[in-house]
Amino acid sequence: MGEWFRHTIVDTGRLPLFCFFTAMILGFAFIRFSTRMIRAGVGWWPGNVTPGGMHIHHVVFGVVMMLLGGVVGFAVPDDLPGWRAAAAALFGIGSALVLDEFALILRLRDVYWSEEGRLSVEAVFVALAMIGLLLIGERPVFVSDFVEAAGEGGAEEWALGFGLAAFNAGLAGITLFKGKFWTGFFGLFFPILLLVSAVRLSRPNAPWARWRYHRPGVRASRKLERATRRERRVRQPLARAADRLSDLVAGRPDPGDTGRTEDASRGGTASDRSADEARKTADRSP
Repeated sequence: MGEWFRHTIVDTGRLPLFCFFTAMILGFAFIRFSTRMIRAGVGWWPGNVTPGGMHIHHVVFGVVMMLLGGVVGFAVPDDLPGWRAAAAALFGIGSALVLDEFALILRLRDVYWSEEGRLSVEAVFVALAMIGLLLIGERPVFVSDFVEAAGEGGAEEWALGFGLAAFNAGLAGITLFKGKFWTGFFGLFFPILLLVSAVRLSRPNAPWARWRYHRPGVRASRKLERATRRERRVRQPLARAADRLSDLVAGRPDPGDTGRTEDASRGGTASDRSADEARKTADRSP
């Protein structure tokens, strides 16, 4: 194991990336543990950070950590690998805190414990999958095409590289329009997945299906029927399994509740606490 780590991680210059990857996992595990403890009302666990009654989301701390880690990483010279690794770890923790509230940033409202909040967990999983593949030496097919073209250096090689990149980009676009995000993502590293997915049926509610299947004609209606049947038999059970895994890792959301704070502390929601503060202020007023 130690020999593999030295040859695969250290000798290839991927130690900072390994520290980033490890710190991101630990940061995500800690913040989810913390929010679930606060949500459960565990008395001995510290509560939300609320100076002056203002709730500070952990995305704020994540942004600060990413800024510090990025600046240190750029400022430290290459002959200080320990400091570069530490900066990468700090950046990884900050990234975990930011991505853990990705849904909040996207929606511009607090959806941490709602169904929409699952998007944050998915964003973390996507980031970890990509970094993990990079860590073991896999590269997106577009990068590989251009690296090979740059190594050859000739005009024909560059034209071939651009052609392959454009072809793979087209397959990736079709795959995404067919609603197959994870296949498209892994296809960026393993292009055979893009080719297979691009020629197979679309998901029934994806843009491709709306353009091609939801229109008059026997052929289109048959494709829509097949896609719907496949969605019901294959995709929906997989989606339920993925939701159960997400709930196990990150906690079960509260359906229909999009107004709670990220931690749902025993003090109530943010709006409840704001109303309490307003009533207290009114009571103190002459």
